[in-house]
Amino acid sequence: MKRNIISIDENKCNGCGVCINACHEGAIELVNGKAKLISDEYCDGLGDCLPQCPTDAIKMVERDATDYDQEAVDRKKEQNDKKPNLPCGCPGTMEKSIKRNINLNVKQAPTKISSGAELSVSSELNQWPVQLKLVNSKAGFLNGADILIAADCTAYAYGDFHKEFIKDRVTLIGCPKLDDNDYYRQKIADILKNNDIKSITVVRMEVPCCSGIVSSVKEGMLQAGIIVPYKEVTIGINGVII
Repeated sequence: MKRNIISIDENKCNGCGVCINACHEGAIELVNGKAKLISDEYCDGLGDCLPQCPTDAIKMVERDATDYDQEAVDRKKEQNDKKPNLPCGCPGTMEKSIKRNINLNVKQAPTKISSGAELSVSSELNQWPVQLKLVNSKAGFLNGADILIAADCTAYAYGDFHKEFIKDRVTLIGCPKLDDNDYYRQKIADILKNNDIKSITVVRMEVPCCSGIVSSVKEGMLQAGIIVPYKEVTIGINGVII
């Protein structure tokens, strides 16, 4: 019978594996580095994977396909539960919350740098992944979060970026000059719709092309119809806050 079902363009697929996490039925797996629909009967045709794909490689089509089989999906999930807990998809995109040691009496081991000096600097990153294109809009760490959306050059320009901006926030980064700002707008709208976001802080560089990330966030809030407390910070190319 004809029905709606996903179609994956392997030429567009970058193998990130985000769609694998988005598919609750387990219909998609990575095969030779590309996302692949492993069986028609596992795909319910609802398309939860579509908005998560950073390269627009997944489309919904109508074609002759085997009926969706919930019993087959349940059997597959049961079999997977019996397997060792190994990461599926691309390991670099697997959702992970990072717990920091808050014992103030325990200091991080000093880090030696090329000059021979030592630094004692702790990371404040709370989750993985951080690339806005790779983060699932339904990731557990997003719900109830204060979000930092940063142009990726800012962390290189501003020396105390972790302590001042990343600490106690979920960090999402991207380049508004090289990436698709329309995609960012849609992703931010999806994040707002799917989660109880407390606030958004945007950090950008002073260069004109960096304004795209600001527009994406503001337009994303308007598209979602959800306005949250918003703060915007601009970093100069000399590394100071303007």
